[in-house]
Amino acid sequence: MLNDKSGQQVPSVTFKTRHNDQWQDVTTEQLFANKTVVVFSLPGAFTPTCSATHLPRYNELARVLKDNGVDDIVCVSVNDTFVMNAWLADQAAENITVIPDGNGEFTQGMGMLVDKQEIGFGKRSWRYSMLVKDGVIEKMFIESETPGDPFLVSDADTMLNYINSQAAAPVDVSL
Repeated sequence: MLNDKSGQQVPSVTFKTRHNDQWQDVTTEQLFANKTVVVFSLPGAFTPTCSATHLPRYNELARVLKDNGVDDIVCVSVNDTFVMNAWLADQAAENITVIPDGNGEFTQGMGMLVDKQEIGFGKRSWRYSMLVKDGVIEKMFIESETPGDPFLVSDADTMLNYINSQAAAPVDVSL
């Protein structure tokens, strides 16, 4: 069973990332301390729902989210840094910070690591989003534990509605 961790600290993890062809460690403290951060987590870069809708809509709503108090928008996936960086470039998602959780350590700490071996994915993240303020999870939107890849509540519009139900969002142009 996937548990809502609202009110708890995010797990303390160091992510192995690459920037300008150099290895760079990024800690959860660096990502979340003294900031309001929207996090969305998904099964994998380059997968259909993640590439067609999940990431693009967060990128599209970034300005509205930031106008409503969000400092950063972070996408976490159980992929390596090379895959995440290639996906970010492919998506031209300049408003999103992608974080590779290659070993699934953060995802496991969130209680969202699931077994997707039946489709050849191995261990992956369940789809969810959360609003984090200064390292504390204020609200989580966790997709229902149903077969397949549900995508009903972890979307950008649900998050924006939670942050400010009166905010004017641009029309969704995802294809």
